[in-house]
Amino acid sequence: MEKENMSYGNDYKYIPATSIGSGAEHQIAAHLYYQTTQIVNVCYLSDPEKNEWVLVDAGMPKSADHILSFAEEHFGSNRPPRAIILTHGHFDHVGAVIELVNHWDVPVYAHPLEMPFLTGEQNYPEPDSTVEGGLIAKMSPLFPNESINLGNHVHELPKDGTVPEMNGWRWVHTPGHTPGHVSLFREEDRSLIVGDAFVTVKQDSLYNVLTQELEINGPPRYLTTDWEAAWDSVRKLEALKPALAITGHGSPISGNVLSNSLQQLVSDFENIAIPDYGKYVHKKKH
Repeated sequence: MEKENMSYGNDYKYIPATSIGSGAEHQIAAHLYYQTTQIVNVCYLSDPEKNEWVLVDAGMPKSADHILSFAEEHFGSNRPPRAIILTHGHFDHVGAVIELVNHWDVPVYAHPLEMPFLTGEQNYPEPDSTVEGGLIAKMSPLFPNESINLGNHVHELPKDGTVPEMNGWRWVHTPGHTPGHVSLFREEDRSLIVGDAFVTVKQDSLYNVLTQELEINGPPRYLTTDWEAAWDSVRKLEALKPALAITGHGSPISGNVLSNSLQQLVSDFENIAIPDYGKYVHKKKH
């Protein structure tokens, strides 16, 4: 099959926002690594038995060199991933995906409901700068929201919940932040790759984003359009009883701090996560 050309939206651009955690590279569980590119985390899953690995999410715009450098250092210059898995298609999670696909020639996988945003068919709703929150929320109109087009390089995740090329992991549909948002879970050690279903930094606050002050919170407010679904997704993830979580934004969290914080987030989601006002906010008791 002939491969289609890929393209970013017309509003694709570098965003000059960087946290003190940018450049961090850590192994946080068996065969699970993460790297921070500016203000977002990308994850690397390896399968030592097969000597293979996959990439989860693709960072900020213009971050391809950082991701390629990490991959070559840890997996070798001639060992591309078997696949790229996307938790969702927001600009800060697909920012380098075209460069990476061109370099590695590997397939990309996402939830069926995320496909229109990854094949040039539908733009995301515009970020809500009116939402309750800090300076990042006010800056959000600068963020790209147009769809990218990965053509026939992108495929739907398997309906059985398995993660392509990575045994032991399964994907969990966690909508709210976007319609096709997914998180990844490994039952063996209860490791959770959250994406943006919840985060561990107050993402609308410039100070918190820059300093990465640990604070479990709901999904980024200025890009979340369905708060009822987001609440249900957090409940679904809390029910998994994860022992470790790496979120799309912020530091990893584990143990009692994670379990207690998640329980608190579920029980008080309306006050902790849902903004008091904003064009996508329709508050009601759960």
